[in-house]
Amino acid sequence: MKTLKNLSLGLALLTIVGCKTENKIDAEEATTATDTGYNIQPVDIQHVKVTDAFWLPIIKRVQEKTIAYAIAKCEEEGRLDNFLIAGGKMEGEVKGEMPFDDTDVYKIIEGASNSLISAPNQELETVLDSLVNIIKVGQETDGYLTTWRTINPAKPPATWVKTPKGVRWDGLFMSHELYNAGHLYEAAAVHYKATGKRNFLDIALKNADLMVDTFGEGEGKIQAVPGHQIIETGLIKLYQITGKEAYLDLAKYFLDNRGNPDNHELFGAYSQDHVPVVEQDEVVGHAVRAVYMYAAMTDIAAIKKDSLYAAAVNNLWENMVNKKMYVTGGIGARHDGEAFGENYELPNLTAYNETCAAIGDVYWNHRLHNLYGDVKYFDVIERTLYNGLISGLSLDGTNFFYPNALESDGVYKSNRGSCTRQAWFDCSCCPTNVIRFVPSIPGLIYSQSKNTVYVNLYASSNADINLGSETVSISQETAYPWNGKVNFKINSNSGLTVKFRVPGWVRNEVLPSDLYAFADTYNGKPTLSINGEQVYASVKDGYFEVTRNWKIDDTIELNFPMEVRTVKANENIEDDQGKLSLEYGPLVYAVEEVDNENIDAITVSTSDEFTVKKESTLEGVNTISNETLKAIPYYAWSNRGVNKMKVWLPETK
Repeated sequence: MKTLKNLSLGLALLTIVGCKTENKIDAEEATTATDTGYNIQPVDIQHVKVTDAFWLPIIKRVQEKTIAYAIAKCEEEGRLDNFLIAGGKMEGEVKGEMPFDDTDVYKIIEGASNSLISAPNQELETVLDSLVNIIKVGQETDGYLTTWRTINPAKPPATWVKTPKGVRWDGLFMSHELYNAGHLYEAAAVHYKATGKRNFLDIALKNADLMVDTFGEGEGKIQAVPGHQIIETGLIKLYQITGKEAYLDLAKYFLDNRGNPDNHELFGAYSQDHVPVVEQDEVVGHAVRAVYMYAAMTDIAAIKKDSLYAAAVNNLWENMVNKKMYVTGGIGARHDGEAFGENYELPNLTAYNETCAAIGDVYWNHRLHNLYGDVKYFDVIERTLYNGLISGLSLDGTNFFYPNALESDGVYKSNRGSCTRQAWFDCSCCPTNVIRFVPSIPGLIYSQSKNTVYVNLYASSNADINLGSETVSISQETAYPWNGKVNFKINSNSGLTVKFRVPGWVRNEVLPSDLYAFADTYNGKPTLSINGEQVYASVKDGYFEVTRNWKIDDTIELNFPMEVRTVKANENIEDDQGKLSLEYGPLVYAVEEVDNENIDAITVSTSDEFTVKKESTLEGVNTISNETLKAIPYYAWSNRGVNKMKVWLPETK
């Protein structure tokens, strides 16, 4: 196993390209220069220390194994060589099979930078300096940076990239030149924040300035939009760092002109380029492209106070959550086009549910919560996080799901040619996106607005929250998701409102829609105690809301009793009729053949009684069992080889 200490990249590559890092500033100064426009601000990961028995091992697995593993894979498959070839430091043709292979390196840097914020590591920072210097070699003098195009502009690595003219910006539908730039900007913004160094940020800004000079309205500029979205959110992040309005304007230009046939030849619904974005009310096409675009639209709605953009993202969200989301929180039903299907088209065996789409959906829902503060967005985030997102990473940190099916017959090769997890992919966007995302999870736990603190997720942690007049310290201890007891200590000397989210499953909602419903009755009652005394607290808009003059070491105790629940699907979801799924707390459960010899004979009913047992298997999970079945959390399936799996089980007749 590659580790940072024995990674062959390390200092050897520093001697190839040098290791000069310029313009270092104090990391505390590496903050946004402009208002984000959002009413609610997440408490940044630099102020949240996670100690959680569930999430910390996952985060550390990525920090200590997956990052080094992915860097080694990028080195092995030529991702790094491409930058050196483009810059004339090596000879050769383009390596790899995807026009966006550059982004794997960017996403690793972003994830590693998030890791540095919460867990400083000089060795890792040195490796990142090496990677940044390699990237710099591949950048052209005017700022252009897509290595395959620089190496041989007329010969893309994938046959499906059409470039009849063989020049820059030719074939933007699939060239991924602007997608590459977007991930560059996203990564550079986090790296700057983590290290205070401008070495990567300057590469991104030079490229962004080229984009401003190249695209948009004006003489000599190209009127076009990206085929694959993400440059929009990346430009917005650079705007928030620099205050340069041109970056924000270009992001909005790209959004405003989707679906505009007077601007460019339309790419169609696959790229959400069939009608103007403010007229879109159904989630369609490539699911990752879609949620990245919706996230950018939400940014514009917040920054510009744009009511048309706000109305559109609300309509799109309603369609997705009411008609196109899996019970695991996954999105994107079809392998063909990695796309959303029709309304209620949610097959299980052939479900796509790309890991990248789950990650993008969390980014979007987080923005929506920042804008509106509605509990429903974190209900979606929680369901996605615990189920359809972390299912993309194996328990050993080095095997991955690209699609995340809800059923396996042991024959259909759902995972890009495999019935089980794979060690890597020729298109490795999902493994590196997991790296990008997982170290940022602490930033989801808490939010703040004026004199209000939101507790969004339950995970043992310590947070220091600056409310302007004072810094409030909150510590949280819990065994969630294995049980629903949560203890807080709140250190404050003033009046303050704390809003504790009451999870959707406690409020008897599977999702904030009628797409799924619990088939049984929840007997538990959520309770809240202050300093050991239970108090009456009604659930208001999905929160336990506590406003009081706090004192040092005030304690809050929450209890969300967990029961095994059965879930039924909306009658319009054809594949799930006559079936039930099992849940416990926020976790969706699945049965695997390795635990159930007669898996195809298993049935369940709403009156079944189950035993919940903590086991050492699969890194320590709660299993659900009765006389006929044994179920494990869905996220942990396919860690024991190829075998059948089901989330939806026939209902006992």
